[in-house]
Amino acid sequence: MKKKVSSGIYKFVKFWVWYFYPKMKLQGAYHIPKGPAIIVGNHTQMNGPIASELYLPGTHYTWCISDMMEKEAVPEYAFQDFWSKKPAWTHPFYKRLAKMIAPLSEIIFTNANTIPVYKDKRIFETFDQSVEHLKEGAHIVIFPECYEEHNNIVHEFQRGFVDVAKKYYRATKEEIPFVPMYVCPDLKRLVFGKPIYFDHNAKMKDEQERICKELMDSISEMAYKLPVHTVVPYPNIPKKEYGKNK
Repeated sequence: MKKKVSSGIYKFVKFWVWYFYPKMKLQGAYHIPKGPAIIVGNHTQMNGPIASELYLPGTHYTWCISDMMEKEAVPEYAFQDFWSKKPAWTHPFYKRLAKMIAPLSEIIFTNANTIPVYKDKRIFETFDQSVEHLKEGAHIVIFPECYEEHNNIVHEFQRGFVDVAKKYYRATKEEIPFVPMYVCPDLKRLVFGKPIYFDHNAKMKDEQERICKELMDSISEMAYKLPVHTVVPYPNIPKKEYGKNK
């Protein structure tokens, strides 16, 4: 795991982000168990991680791609994930920006309550850290969207995160709940739905599909029930291409 670089700078940045970032109202927070749980939300670009870091109650740790915690890897990942969907003429600017933010990115993401997510065999470290924090009674926060569209609210979820539930069951003999969370920057709300429990008796592939489908359906349904608002998508596309929930 990447060692912390400078907590003082992180505290300074976090204060000013908290000061300027819109204050989010929690809706349906009674659905969040007091014990261990995995909270799964729509990414909404950087809004999901920022809002959860600032406003989720209790002790929680957010999954963060390890590339954002290593300044050498930040430029390539940041450009591809944040700005590659921007107009082509802006790409040189964003590539330079990605290089500039690399040192600060390392500081922020190694000091926040994060769990590094690796794209190689070290993913088992991600699972192990997650299980240990769950055993301590904490919440794990995951934003598993990919670039494949699902509907006008969320993109498809990557399935692998569900495996944490299997490892947690093996360690504790308890079935972990997954709590759906809809992040709505336009209405300044974090909306939570009923927990979806892991079934250790089912086949793992079937559970991955079931849990992801129920989470995406629940998040979408919560969005549809809210007043008309602009949906901030996972990809960082031009704002004129954002859609509505209805």
